[in-house]
Amino acid sequence: MEPAARPHPHDVLIAVLGLSGGLLLGLLGLHMQSGRLFDGLRTALVPLVPMAGAELLRRTRPGTALALATPLLIADQLTPGNVATVLMYTDVVYAAVVYGSPAAARRVPVVSLLCTVALTLGLLTRLHPAEAVLVGVLAGLVSFVPAITGVSVRGHRDAADAARLRAEQTALLAETDRKLAVAAERSRMARELHDMVAGHLSAIAIHSTAALSIDEPKTSREALEVIRENSVDGLAEMRRLIGLLRRGGDPDVPGAAPRLSALDALIEQSRTHAASSGLTCVLEDARDDGGTLPAPVELAAYRIVQEALTNALKHAAPGIVRVRLARPGRILTVEVTSVYGERPGPRAPGSGAGLIGMRERVELLGGTVRAGAEQEREGTTVWRVRAELPLIEGAEKGR
Repeated sequence: MEPAARPHPHDVLIAVLGLSGGLLLGLLGLHMQSGRLFDGLRTALVPLVPMAGAELLRRTRPGTALALATPLLIADQLTPGNVATVLMYTDVVYAAVVYGSPAAARRVPVVSLLCTVALTLGLLTRLHPAEAVLVGVLAGLVSFVPAITGVSVRGHRDAADAARLRAEQTALLAETDRKLAVAAERSRMARELHDMVAGHLSAIAIHSTAALSIDEPKTSREALEVIRENSVDGLAEMRRLIGLLRRGGDPDVPGAAPRLSALDALIEQSRTHAASSGLTCVLEDARDDGGTLPAPVELAAYRIVQEALTNALKHAAPGIVRVRLARPGRILTVEVTSVYGERPGPRAPGSGAGLIGMRERVELLGGTVRAGAEQEREGTTVWRVRAELPLIEGAEKGR
């Protein structure tokens, strides 16, 4: 069994003030009526004390308090009466609506109104109509008006609670959106940084390994030239990205990111880097002149080709690395194939971050991508990367 809740300090104060005021009125001999069944002045104090006790329950047990206070008010009408008893009853009615259950908050005003009307109609048969109406008005002031006041106060409290809840939910959603935006921005930065630097560093790693393992001046000089070229290009890309971040720019905005028109230069650069590994890079552009592509699509296609060429430089066996672009309808297809198998010479390690970034780029555009080893008709096994990007402006999600 749960222990009874202690009275609220404010309820204790109200009870003490009501009891003290009633006792003071009794000592002064002030009363509301005369000619009652119990006409002694002290008899008015009998309902006063338990009415003060009912006030102690107004917040913790409002229904019980009202059930106790109602017969006490009726008993007070059999005595000369005490204003403090009546005032405390009105407060108990108010508290029953404000602190009671939702059902009680709906029921108390209705019952008080019906009782007021019934009392007025009953007195019309015994008293003068004016007196009966006056008593009915007083009864309404004692029971119905406090109930209606409680309904209004409870409505305002419920509205305030709902507004506070909505504010908390809005703040929670805003914080969630902020975290998602930060995570998305970090993912974009990670993809851009990887795509810009990975190819250059892979070429540096492979050619530096070749220069160290092959003790020939010509080979070493060629390797150093490639290393220097990739170092300068990688540094320029890093400076571009740092400049965008300092200006608060987005690396995916038009003009700041490479476009498919720069694929020729990328293929030529990859062809130079991959020559020592026995790789030949070829571009086959089967697109028709269908107009300008959306900037996010061009960036994603360029980065997919760049990452696929980087992976071929690190892992592909000697042979042709073929880059194919096509535009069937409202879809841009990007396909990169390279010979799958063992390769001689130095290799650069891979982390798999490039494939993850590739998939993220394609998913943001609502496209599809797949990568894996496949058997060609000629019997050659190739590693194929194929992406399909829908040509819908603003299709990128999470923006």
